Amino acid sequence: MIAYSTIGTNDMARARAFYDALFADMGAKRMFDMDTFTSYGTAPNQPMFAIVKPYDGKEATVGNGVMIAIAAKNPAQVKSLYDKARGLGATCEGEPGPRMGGAFTCGYVRDLDGNKLNFFCMGS
Repeated sequence: MIAYSTIGTNDMARARAFYDALFADMGAKRMFDMDTFTSYGTAPNQPMFAIVKPYDGKEATVGNGVMIAIAAKNPAQVKSLYDKARGLGATCEGEPGPRMGGAFTCGYVRDLDGNKLNFFCMGS
């Protein structure tokens, strides 16, 4: 159902370096790469994640209540992605671990622009 999601950045070079490194372990790469828009994915027919400079020319800001959940294969990959993001400068928004009685596993971070990411998989 989701084709792609976008988050804003005020520093494309810094955001690209962060997401290039973060998504490399998932086999995701840049799918579209323009001055103000870069998307990442694993295949053209799969959902993508994009970073953008806002079209209206104003500063990118973090949306209250906005979070992008990034699918992980298993709880080990949730932890690996969380640790990698933290190593790349992301801040902790919730340590990786089981949630909702083990129904799923999550690890939450804020990227370098303050956007909230959730590394997510079903089960614990």
